Amino acid sequence: MNKLTVLEVRFDFNGDRNVIFPVILSDEKENILIDCGYPNFLPLIKTTAKVNGIDISKLTKIIITHHDFDHMGALAEFKREYPHIKILASIDDEKYISGKEKSLRLQQAESIYDKLPEKEKKSAKEFQDFIGTIENVSVDVCLRDKDSFPFCGGVEIIATPGHMPGHISIYIKDSKTLIAGDALVIEDGKLTIANPQYTLDIISAKNSIKKLLNYEIDKIVCYHGGVYTKDIKKSLQKIISD
Repeated sequence: MNKLTVLEVRFDFNGDRNVIFPVILSDEKENILIDCGYPNFLPLIKTTAKVNGIDISKLTKIIITHHDFDHMGALAEFKREYPHIKILASIDDEKYISGKEKSLRLQQAESIYDKLPEKEKKSAKEFQDFIGTIENVSVDVCLRDKDSFPFCGGVEIIATPGHMPGHISIYIKDSKTLIAGDALVIEDGKLTIANPQYTLDIISAKNSIKKLLNYEIDKIVCYHGGVYTKDIKKSLQKIISD
């Protein structure tokens, strides 16, 4: 039986109450986690999964949509605790996840540092230091645009660059569900592009959304925002035209 479980992982971050929505895809042979939260999130995800009737130790794969710290921060913890888990990520993101090249988010933070007002530099440096603590992990399988897999009702990888160049989204064929990662977010009940401050290429991000119009989508799961089902095609077209 194919099953898609959206985990509602609630936590405090910098004094604010937050929530992220990783996904677990399951069938008779596979249990696949898509994105794994901030550093030290293994216990929190394990507990949330258990509430949903899922034993995290039974995971077979983790797919990382992109190498931001809130999506791969706990990856090394998962790999240490469950070394059998295979790590999958885009071929363009592999070098950042594995540490062969410096994180693009860290490069971005460093590039704007000298232009910041003095009062913002302390927190900016702390942010850089934090990104530098994210542990690197080897990627077992590199994914490419339109790669297809038979598990969990049929899965297609969609390259959705913009937020980051190597960003991917995952389309579940049997349920017509798009797991968007950060290609899309939900803000105030509306579907939109992730914060432009952290989207490295807005034009590419909009082109990726145009690409999504080629898919029949009944449900979108956004890592930030949760599940969206209302007038999806119309909502995507509005983002493109804005």
